[in-house]
Amino acid sequence: MTITTIPRQQQPPVRAHSRSLVLEALYRDGSMSRADLARRSGLTRPTVSALVAELIDDGIARELGVRDDARVGKPATLVGIESDAFHIVTVDLSSADRFVGAVVDLRGGVVKRASVELEGAVGEAAVSLVERLVDDLGSRTTRPLLGVGVATPGIVDHDGVVRTAVHLGWYDLPLRSRLSDHAGLPVHVGNDSNAAAVGIRTCGETAGQGAGGQGTAGQGAPGQGGNGRAPAGQSLMVVTIDHGVGVGLVVAGSLVEGDQFSAGEIGHVTVDENGDVCACGRRGCLEEVLAAPQLRARLLQHDEGSRGAVLHDAGRALGLVLAPIISALNIDEVVLSGPADLVEGALLRAARDTVRQRTLSAVSNGLTMSIAGSGTDLALRGAASFVLQAELGLT
Repeated sequence: MTITTIPRQQQPPVRAHSRSLVLEALYRDGSMSRADLARRSGLTRPTVSALVAELIDDGIARELGVRDDARVGKPATLVGIESDAFHIVTVDLSSADRFVGAVVDLRGGVVKRASVELEGAVGEAAVSLVERLVDDLGSRTTRPLLGVGVATPGIVDHDGVVRTAVHLGWYDLPLRSRLSDHAGLPVHVGNDSNAAAVGIRTCGETAGQGAGGQGTAGQGAPGQGGNGRAPAGQSLMVVTIDHGVGVGLVVAGSLVEGDQFSAGEIGHVTVDENGDVCACGRRGCLEEVLAAPQLRARLLQHDEGSRGAVLHDAGRALGLVLAPIISALNIDEVVLSGPADLVEGALLRAARDTVRQRTLSAVSNGLTMSIAGSGTDLALRGAASFVLQAELGLT
């Protein structure tokens, strides 16, 4: 594992902000000349030239050659992100049966993959599996590592402490500091649903199946082929359905976390007062109806002809919980991320129809509800974005 990272320089806030503006432009809009960078960022040409030189020295950017166009005057030299200069280790802990991870480049492109079977591990045993996965991934690249990004279920504060992750048996676990001490790298930890929302916002990679004939945003990593990011004013909800159920919210371009970092924790909202007892100790939580393990177990108890009704009921329960959130925040896009055999079809239709029945037409008519495309790695990409934000200043 090569653990060399970019030297942390204490820069004045104004200069650090200017550097972030240049990086944002290169990630968002792709390669361009220094003059174009000045126009896009609003900075002066001398400032841009100095910042580009600094980014090239750090290995983050490089000159790509002369632009081939018919413009009058000296041809401009293009500058772009050096995507393979640094790699990021990113892991997703949301699955019920295994932890998955990847090594990604600076554009979020997957270089290597690895996973480790969970086999019922909780508490310290689960932490050991995360450490093993990080070690495995770090050994699969010879590039210097920028850091480690972790997407985990549960409530996570800004210090990387997992305050509560019921299914993993984690309570007030200082996961960021534990992993940082273990790996010798900067580590950044966030909620898995938030990571999925950030993954869509930064990579613009969302949907496979639209609801009601409506599609969603296009695909593409940041900086490739124009604006790969979601519009800054977009209000987005990502519902993750796996071992648990959660929501990641982006409102007016900003991730919503809440004062106690529990925004989007819808899995333990009561939907059936006479329902099964949840792992949290309460009865009839949404997770008992919708989480993948519980939903699969319920489907096995029914024959082929009645399984559609089970999925419909699960989708309706989801719609009942989502409707007031969508209405209150004027959400215009909802993406369901989960096993395709569960979330597509009857479940999606029931959730969509329930939301439309329980919100004003002014809200529901502009709403797009869709399924995240297979292979989008939303949480992994979002966890990588946590590292890019913290280490390079990207927003």
